[in-house]
Amino acid sequence: MGYEFTIMTADIDEKSIRKETPEELVTALAEAKAEAIMMKLESSNQLEEMSRSTLLITADTVVVYQGIIREKPTTAEEARQFIRDYSGGSAEVVGSILVTNLVTGCRKAGWESAEVYFLDIPDEVIDILIEEGITFNVAGGLMLEHPLILPLIDTVVGTADCVMGLSKTLTEKLIQEALVEATV
Repeated sequence: MGYEFTIMTADIDEKSIRKETPEELVTALAEAKAEAIMMKLESSNQLEEMSRSTLLITADTVVVYQGIIREKPTTAEEARQFIRDYSGGSAEVVGSILVTNLVTGCRKAGWESAEVYFLDIPDEVIDILIEEGITFNVAGGLMLEHPLILPLIDTVVGTADCVMGLSKTLTEKLIQEALVEATV
């Protein structure tokens, strides 16, 4: 996107935050991540040193399958079931983004969703994905851009970057809003 980023982890207990809808959940998780990172910055006096607009971007993503919210699978059995469920079917990805201007305190948030339709996913592919361990690091257990999964995607309704966890269009919109409000 042409921006220079510094990456920090929020180190929050995501499972302790529960909401009714996927949109509420991903928004609450992005907010909790922002609060945790701001506390880290504050404890190291980095917030006080900021004199120009510095933006904090936090995000979260979940997968919704048949109305059930799915986060990162925690066991091989759960990962296997997630992926088998998607085989020949579809899942919705819901992602939120929160942009916080650390100098002004201005916050802009939004969420997007996309649907992914899969071809049949062979058991051999599922076995390899679980063995690699990648399934335990991503919401819903699958990465759209994984070389074993990409050829098994039938259709994406929405944007691929939304599915991958950070909508470029929404991020850019929220960045501009956070910067414009800072100058008003």
